[in-house]
Amino acid sequence: MIRDFIAIDFETANQQSSSICSVGVVMVHNGQVADTFYRLIQPEPNYYNYWCQRIHGLSQQDTDDAPVFPIVWEQLEKHINDVFFPDQLVFENRRDSIASIPFVAHNARFDEGCLKAVFRVYQMDYPNYHFYDTLTAARRQFGHSLPNHQLQTVAAACGYDLQNHHHALADAEACAAIALYLL
Repeated sequence: MIRDFIAIDFETANQQSSSICSVGVVMVHNGQVADTFYRLIQPEPNYYNYWCQRIHGLSQQDTDDAPVFPIVWEQLEKHINDVFFPDQLVFENRRDSIASIPFVAHNARFDEGCLKAVFRVYQMDYPNYHFYDTLTAARRQFGHSLPNHQLQTVAAACGYDLQNHHHALADAEACAAIALYLL
């Protein structure tokens, strides 16, 4: 059972994996939710398509004044280090410290793909983050006993009532609950 992890969820502005427009993060330390993090992000490329807007409800107006991904990621790295490594004052390589904590996502292929794509767009060095997938774990655990393995269905099967589906933080919170139940 993993007791320390970072549940993460991205929403995108369009079909490009790098077009992250919001991120939600739940930091679980010693099996307990230790903190959360949510930010809007100016997507790259910076346009919204109809289908993505319809899913998460975010638009260009929501992110026009939002910071770009590297700024948000730097804030998140500091926040994660403060939660998981509070006794260390200076981090020579913050990204390497975070890489020691596994990430958890529901359909991790999507979220990991977004993270890798946006790191490439901004020419950032991508650490070897390790992702666990609650979708795969749910399929293994529940098999055909569920009508589907979508986030809200699996969350309910794990005793978690997902409100505000497709809000990045709400989805990350549901993913963390699923991970605590299944992993």
